[in-house]
Amino acid sequence: MSKNTASQNVPATSPNAQLPKALSGKIADYVRKGLEGAANTQRAYKSDVHYFKEWCNENGQTEFPATAATLSAYVSHLADTHKWASINRKLAAIRKLHELNNVDLPTHDRAFQAVMEGIKRTKGIRQKQAPAFQMNELKKVLRTMETETNAGMRDKSLILLGFAGAYRRSELVDLNIENIEFNEEGAIITSSKSKTNQYGEAEEKAFFYSPEASLCPIRNLKNWITRLERSAGPLFVRVRKGDRLTTDRLNDMTVYTTVKKYLGEKYSAHSLRASFITIAKINGADDSEIMRQSKHKTSLMIQRYTRIEDIKKHNAATKLGL
Repeated sequence: MSKNTASQNVPATSPNAQLPKALSGKIADYVRKGLEGAANTQRAYKSDVHYFKEWCNENGQTEFPATAATLSAYVSHLADTHKWASINRKLAAIRKLHELNNVDLPTHDRAFQAVMEGIKRTKGIRQKQAPAFQMNELKKVLRTMETETNAGMRDKSLILLGFAGAYRRSELVDLNIENIEFNEEGAIITSSKSKTNQYGEAEEKAFFYSPEASLCPIRNLKNWITRLERSAGPLFVRVRKGDRLTTDRLNDMTVYTTVKKYLGEKYSAHSLRASFITIAKINGADDSEIMRQSKHKTSLMIQRYTRIEDIKKHNAATKLGL
């Protein structure tokens, strides 16, 4: 296959001559969808495959099918500027390209594995985690946020809901008004897709009233929806010049910039989720309670989020008498 056609998605199963053409086409479509993965993953893979193609063109390599020697050279190049996790993500994109064309990627080659082991030992594998803020930091910010403007009201509701719901930024901007059901205790918000829910199963998260109005996710959410003056469609939308509301759904980068604007440069959009987990754990919530809101499938990630705080707060080094 030429370099120009390597990215075309050839069905990963051979056509069955005994089956009707329409049915064979359906099988091919389902195979493709099964291999491609979520939309966000597809976008990331597309970018990574493009990067790999450019590198191959510049270095006289053939990107498809990739040889073990090409892969070894490519990851060695990446190791100069990329972290271990990024190198593996870019490899995953190349593997997906080959899977879609029913070709194995030679990652089991001994020479290639030796290169990867060398990179792992040199670079290390620890990933930088989004920092978690303290509850008093968040309260201070929320109490001083203005809500007279539409932009201010939206931003406050966005931060409160993102934190109280332990949302990923993509999940937060995907929320729709019609998926919110208010009740006496607060609200239930239903989502149909997330990073860990790729099959459209309904996922519900519960939100509750807070005694203090300025910190209450329910009151602020109701105020924001009142501003929107509609009962369906995107919950969080763009606000144009002159504080004019639109019906254009926010993109997830806006969540990133909003968190930094109010909480500080060291925090990111994922800090809302990380902070929920860390603060809930410190305040006595068990893993199952946290997972009910965060929708993690196992407690492994809960432990990863909270281990830094556990190291500081529950450590025998504080009992040495020094």
